[in-house]
Amino acid sequence: MLRFTLRRLGFVGLTFLISSILIFSLTQILPGDVATMVLGRFATQQALHNLREKLGLNQPVYLQYFHWLFNFVIGKWGNSLSTNVSVFKLVIQRLRNSGMLALVGCAMYIPLGILLGVVAAFHRNKFIDQLISIVSLGFIGLPEFVTGVVLIAFFALKFHLFPASSSIEPDARFFEILPKLILPGITISLTNLAYVIRMTRSSTVDVLKMDYTRTAYLKGLKPGYVLRKHVLRNALLPTVTIVAIGIAYLIGGLIITESLFGYPGVGRLLLYAINHRDLPLIQAISMIIVLIFTFTNFIADVIYAYLDPRIRYR
Repeated sequence: MLRFTLRRLGFVGLTFLISSILIFSLTQILPGDVATMVLGRFATQQALHNLREKLGLNQPVYLQYFHWLFNFVIGKWGNSLSTNVSVFKLVIQRLRNSGMLALVGCAMYIPLGILLGVVAAFHRNKFIDQLISIVSLGFIGLPEFVTGVVLIAFFALKFHLFPASSSIEPDARFFEILPKLILPGITISLTNLAYVIRMTRSSTVDVLKMDYTRTAYLKGLKPGYVLRKHVLRNALLPTVTIVAIGIAYLIGGLIITESLFGYPGVGRLLLYAINHRDLPLIQAISMIIVLIFTFTNFIADVIYAYLDPRIRYR
């Protein structure tokens, strides 16, 4: 298990390095000049030269990359070009907010998706299975901005159950803002919920057909015991992968959802950075997203190896 974990950590490091090269390269070829964007069109050549020298833009590209990567690793992310605020403090604060919203979304769709998938599998080809399948397929086709608008129209404006805006104070605590996280949490979770349901249902049906599951029932073991020890342990293997991949969709959904509900998260901050061509902010947020995605897949691999010991030796 240790060898397997170290090998996967090596892949995480390699992914981080390759992603850093791509992110830095893409931000360098963006149209426009950073110094001109900061100082304006009517800045003098001397002022532009001084700012480029201060930001290190006059150095060779490879030196700019190594200097930027080293500073990112040690936490020196510089200041935002548009707000002159520490990028590290700004991103961490917004990341905390997005983490709270993502936590609500995951708490909604992961347990519910597994439960509905198992229920559909145990009642396969019956009415409840068909109903769950139709509803889940409907969720897959709904983009976040449509789902969010519908939820706001019904649950906020018509029934007044939840607030339509999710604007919060910078130091707000989780349980204080929980009512404001319900609607955006549902918005980002519906698409992933559908995928978890479909995968859990499919894998559970396959496991129920296996000989060891039938043997367990024939031995007189209780259905609950068989479900926990034999069915779920094997049926959840593909679901773990789907949940890990769903993190990428969750991050993409955060960008739209946070803008729709006015929630001060990292997705909304990324849009702001792109609109203002704030390169330090764009680079920092992009690297954070890469780290979240790679470590999520790393954790999924470890869980996968724990559920199926055969994976450890591959």
